[in-house]
Amino acid sequence: MSANNKKIPLRMLFMIATPKLANKAANLFKEDNVPLQYLFYAQGTASSEIMDTLGLGSIDKTVLMSMIPKLFADKLLIKLRKELHLGMPNTGVAFTVAISGASARTIKMLESLPPEESQGTLRKEENEVTENEYNMILVIVNQGFSEEVMDAARPAGASGGTAFHCRRVGNEEAMKFWSISVQQEKEIVLILVKKESKLPIMQAIAQKCGMQTEANGMVLSLPVDGVEGMN
Repeated sequence: MSANNKKIPLRMLFMIATPKLANKAANLFKEDNVPLQYLFYAQGTASSEIMDTLGLGSIDKTVLMSMIPKLFADKLLIKLRKELHLGMPNTGVAFTVAISGASARTIKMLESLPPEESQGTLRKEENEVTENEYNMILVIVNQGFSEEVMDAARPAGASGGTAFHCRRVGNEEAMKFWSISVQQEKEIVLILVKKESKLPIMQAIAQKCGMQTEANGMVLSLPVDGVEGMN
């Protein structure tokens, strides 16, 4: 880790949207020379019947993730809202999460953003970002249990989530020592919630899909300091 981490506040910007809209967002990022972008293919947790009834189209989703300085993240949130009309039906949601540090090479790459000449504009636009009271709940469970996570979360106040597949890597002996399932294939569920709803939702998920259950779930929460599209 680098001592330079203290120079600029960093944010991880997430956008969860339809694949078409996420590709448009990725192009907007490229226009602004954002160096780090990652795409994950995911699924919304609502059934296709519900999506059709609400006119929300396919449940196929894309998660776009990028690490950038806070001022630049605030600018991109505003740009995504204005150009992609976030919050309208069949669009998506974008939000930022604080990062406490990064590697020295990553910091050096990000220090070039935003350009010096745009700092004044960014500070003005920063005031346009609404203060939000949201948290991101992140749940990691064995493959096949994302629906059980949402079955527990909805009665506690969650309106929906986004799930995608991943593969666990790590020390197998350590996992066995702590009596943790060594199943490789995992699913991650992201749920954006109001702060006041976070605790009951996390408790409901842990009770039904926690580490002592077949789902072997790990439930975490991260503070969200900026969000667009949550109308």
